[in-house]
Amino acid sequence: MNVNTRYALALDLVDDEAKIAAYEKAHESIWPEVREHLLAQGVLGMEIYRLGTRMFMVMEVDPNVYSEAGMAHASLNNEAIVRWETLMWTFQAPTPWTPEGQKWVPMRRIFQLR
Repeated sequence: MNVNTRYALALDLVDDEAKIAAYEKAHESIWPEVREHLLAQGVLGMEIYRLGTRMFMVMEVDPNVYSEAGMAHASLNNEAIVRWETLMWTFQAPTPWTPEGQKWVPMRRIFQLR
């Protein structure tokens, strides 16, 4: 039985209502190349939630396909993904806990109701 892996990640947005609106608008219809790239890397589902400037992403992946290193390597070698990420970074900001050079930071689960 194949069990998928779920990641919870956090990132902030620049505190500017126009930029936040533009960021949300961009996600109403992501570029087809971005969607195809994510699926090809083993991402099965992705949701992004926002409260103020804080964002929370839930990403479900196929552990037989997805790897963080593979995703990073494939992203750097894909012109459309580099353009998308460059554009997104104009709206995004690191959280106070984000290590230098990173964007989305994994969150640690502290509770699960079973």
